[in-house]
Amino acid sequence: MIKNYIKIAWRNLLKNKGYSILNITGLAIGMAAAMLILSWVQNERSFDLFHHKKDQLFLVGNRANWGDKLQVWFYTPKPLGPAAKAEFPEIAHYSRYSDNSFLFSVGDKKLKGQGAFVDSAFLSMFDFPLLEGDKEHILKTPTEIVISQSLAKRLFGKEEALGKTLKIDSVDVVTVSGVLADMPGNTRFTDVEFLLPWKYMEKIGYSDDYWSNNSVQTYVELNPGISKEAMDRKIKDITKRHNGPEEDTEVLLHALPDWWLRSKFENGKIVGGRIDMVNLFTLIAVFILVIACINFMNISTARSEKRAKEVGIRKVAGAYRVSLIGQFLSESILIAAISGVIALFITWLALPSFGNLISRRLAVDFGHFQFWLNAVGFILITGLLAGSFPAFFLSSFQPVKVLKGTFKQAKATFSLRKILVVIQFTIAIILIISTLAVHKQIQYAKDRENGYDKNNVVYISEEGEVAKNSKLIKNELLQGGVAVSVTRSNSPITESWSNSNGFWWQGKAPNDKTLIDRMCADEHIVKTAGLRLVAGRDMDLTQYPTDSTAILLNESAVRLMGFKDPIGQLIKDNGIEWHVVGVVADFISRSPYEPVEPAVIEGAKGWFNVMHIKFNPALSTATALAKTEAIFKRYNPNYPFAYNFVDKAYAAKFKESEQTGTMAALFAFLTIFISCLGLFGLAAYMAENRTKEIGVRKVLGASVFSITRLLSKEFAWLVIISCLVAFPIAYWAMDKFLEAYTYRISLGWGLFIIAGLGALILALLTVSSQAIKAAIANPIDSLRDE
Repeated sequence: MIKNYIKIAWRNLLKNKGYSILNITGLAIGMAAAMLILSWVQNERSFDLFHHKKDQLFLVGNRANWGDKLQVWFYTPKPLGPAAKAEFPEIAHYSRYSDNSFLFSVGDKKLKGQGAFVDSAFLSMFDFPLLEGDKEHILKTPTEIVISQSLAKRLFGKEEALGKTLKIDSVDVVTVSGVLADMPGNTRFTDVEFLLPWKYMEKIGYSDDYWSNNSVQTYVELNPGISKEAMDRKIKDITKRHNGPEEDTEVLLHALPDWWLRSKFENGKIVGGRIDMVNLFTLIAVFILVIACINFMNISTARSEKRAKEVGIRKVAGAYRVSLIGQFLSESILIAAISGVIALFITWLALPSFGNLISRRLAVDFGHFQFWLNAVGFILITGLLAGSFPAFFLSSFQPVKVLKGTFKQAKATFSLRKILVVIQFTIAIILIISTLAVHKQIQYAKDRENGYDKNNVVYISEEGEVAKNSKLIKNELLQGGVAVSVTRSNSPITESWSNSNGFWWQGKAPNDKTLIDRMCADEHIVKTAGLRLVAGRDMDLTQYPTDSTAILLNESAVRLMGFKDPIGQLIKDNGIEWHVVGVVADFISRSPYEPVEPAVIEGAKGWFNVMHIKFNPALSTATALAKTEAIFKRYNPNYPFAYNFVDKAYAAKFKESEQTGTMAALFAFLTIFISCLGLFGLAAYMAENRTKEIGVRKVLGASVFSITRLLSKEFAWLVIISCLVAFPIAYWAMDKFLEAYTYRISLGWGLFIIAGLGALILALLTVSSQAIKAAIANPIDSLRDE
């Protein structure tokens, strides 16, 4: 019987090639779009879940009141890990993690690598495959290193890396004690190219025992059977015990499954994170698939009268309704299977580009049995969902009415088909409005005054000999006409690498623990970065030697400190008394979607990691870079010349939002395209149903335009109804979405009008093709049998 079903289904496909192509195209595009989204969803949900100890691994965090907010952060003091292991037998292992980059030398070959300092238990806690070496006996001495497979190949070529030696920063010699498989894309450690033992960090003086310095990540593995809640209660006071009675920081544990998806905290509690975006796009995948299935239903039932006599004859010949349902479901499953194969091919072709779009390595594992099991299940579900309504609808025809020629389709069924189109366009319009709102929000943040001049400014990390030769480098850049200003700082102007609630100023409330961003700069930061001076002056060590303890405040800091006349005020930090010499306008160093935090720029007694260079505008960028590289090569020959443009660094702040917006736009376009295919099917149905009416109208003198308008009017009303349903839903959804942004757009009527008009125009263009075709047909053909 099944063989017979498939044979008849195949013949029907070949008999109605045009409609079969429409059905298959709509389903294939919908299924491919859903597959692409679900591949991203699966990648997001799989982050770090491949570790077999995932239920025992936790990231240690801190929770404390800052100002009027209970904040959570996940950088901890360096001594916390060893202390927790010593004090709590529930902890099986711990590992601290501090990322860093070094220059590695093998003979004449010099390469930069990105990695981290870790404790010796790191590789026993996490399941990162070790291709060479023994996990139980590595990372225990300061003279060894574990490198990734790709770094090993870059350093040693085809030679075996295990046991080989290399130099770190042209100073220390270490031996390769292990080679790691390259990190997968679905882990928070994906950029790690090497692991150095914590003992080496201690050897070079990077470690410390200060409980007030939250500077590393700490991971702990609990013994089996130990609950997070019980451990939270025991460990929460560990910092208070070690740091004195004035310390109010509580320690908490963050479970591994929540690290990636649920990392947003409010008032000390998890309230969401990336999981919200994952759930949203999962819903979009479902919507696209449903729309594709509705499209299939509309096109299938549009051909209902063509199959009515077939159903009538089958019933007269003794066919039961259940066998007819089986026949029609077989057809839909066959179409879904063909569409599924095409969708898999589309997905395979599009996955690399889609991965580039979202900056993620995505792949389809065609060799895995589970993949094919999921694919078959996906196709069956799609086929059943798409074919359910046509199957039950077509099998319900009464043979007496059909064979007498008095068959008329029920008004309710006709209305249901229209409802399906309304649902399609409602979803499409919601997605269009959402896409427009996301792009408007991104542009709104881009257009925001950032407080500094991004153009023609680069920053370079002070690696190797740069710090020691900084004065010589600066003089050559200025005297050679390459730069108009050079400033050393502790962080790029586009980022904040340091903050504190320990500042003191006259009149500060005793319980005020507001965090203040801290930047350090030697001099001329206003000139170099193009900051806008509101009051006072820039720091200048030549004219004002005491500016080594000078400090600049931003406007938010002035408001926080309550200064009416800030110039000359004293501020204490890190045991130094700083004197205010200037006030600058607020500038964005964190998220462009959030208010600017209070910030200070401390003078030359601070510390420095970065050199900012304002190029001479008289030189081309290429010339300025070439001359700068030559100068750095002279004073720092062992390191490759690496630089970052400030404007590109600022633009990177929008990368994730732009990726989300692009994804939304792509799938909104596919949704409207599939919806238009559905309209095409319904238009074909309407034109077919009213062939004789159109013929009579033409005989009585109706014009092509009037007939086209008559057939298109009903579809215009469907889209208008869709708009009325979609607008309030979209407004509510986007208002909730924008609540996450303090600096946000207002949802004006413009977005809704553009989306509604766009959907209406596309719908009418789609319908008009069938309407015009019906209007210009020869009425003799349709009235011949009357």
